[in-house]
Amino acid sequence: MVIGDTLEELKSEYARRKDSIEAQLGEFRKIRESADDRKIFEELAYCILTSAVGPKVGLKSLEAIRDILLDGTAEYTESTLKGVHKYPEKAYFIVHTREYLKREYGFKLRELVDSFPGPEERRDFFALNKDIKGIGYTQASHFLRNIGFPGYAILDKNVIKSLYDLGIIDSPKPPSTGKRYKEIEGRMKSLAGELGMGLDELDMLLWSLKTGRIPI
Repeated sequence: MVIGDTLEELKSEYARRKDSIEAQLGEFRKIRESADDRKIFEELAYCILTSAVGPKVGLKSLEAIRDILLDGTAEYTESTLKGVHKYPEKAYFIVHTREYLKREYGFKLRELVDSFPGPEERRDFFALNKDIKGIGYTQASHFLRNIGFPGYAILDKNVIKSLYDLGIIDSPKPPSTGKRYKEIEGRMKSLAGELGMGLDELDMLLWSLKTGRIPI
């Protein structure tokens, strides 16, 4: 359990970062309001590319393939990513996912993300779908947060380490099952309540405490 002094320290750190955190969350809400199908897929591809390498490489990689994102072959996309991304073979994840979404949903992604009855069903669709390649609970949560859906914890190594240091969890290892992921997320929600902030704000605060930056 987080002790009182630590809670006050977290509140103080949040006060210092609040404007930046709120500004970034505001940008995500704008995407929710205005994003078209292409923009939604760009965010999904970005999250596929970010896994295991971080947001800077993910963003640089997305910029490298942006012009071919909707119609490039897997082979050409992979060759474009070489020298930019540590794992250029992620091109095959992106192209497989793109073709699946075209085939099954006519690439109507805005309609798709709005179609689920609740937040858990929405995330499970992306996290558990064998045809959405390179996406688990962490990146599915990242994707949905980035297109303006609130209330998901993004349990990457930085947030997990923060929770471990705070005594919220007893291991710094990332969750290996959906059940464990949701259990940790529940603990984060409780902590957010103690701090008087939302889960999204706490998630971004914990990430920034480890990296010195606001997540994108």
